[in-house]
Amino acid sequence: MQSIWVINGPNLGRLGTRQPEIYGTQTGGDIHAVLQGEHPQWDIQWKQSNDEGEIIGWLHEAIDGAIPVVLNPAAFSHYSYALRDACAMVTEAGLPLIEVHLSNPAAREEFRTHSVISAVATGVIQGFGADSYRLALAHITAR
Repeated sequence: MQSIWVINGPNLGRLGTRQPEIYGTQTGGDIHAVLQGEHPQWDIQWKQSNDEGEIIGWLHEAIDGAIPVVLNPAAFSHYSYALRDACAMVTEAGLPLIEVHLSNPAAREEFRTHSVISAVATGVIQGFGADSYRLALAHITAR
């Protein structure tokens, strides 16, 4: 069974309780269950870390395993050039890497409006809440 990794950055382990007016009331587990239920033919792995190095390690593993990635880099979007370089390696290996955001960063604080990841991602989906993940999975599974 082919895997897809959904990798989430800092503070996304608090989904469902952190600013629900922005991020919604679904937990990561809730979103993962919906994704897996809609794509039973795929092994969808939900990963979350507040540690930049751990996320970079997962991206390296995805390359080695030829695993497509959906990435919500969270705050790392705005300044992590190390994460950007790892994302570039994923797409340079010919694998899809879809950047997702629950909120629309362009409509939020100024510091959130630019992502260093977007330029190396296969595509970016933002502002659709948990459906951002569903749209990313739809693209990957249709390939």
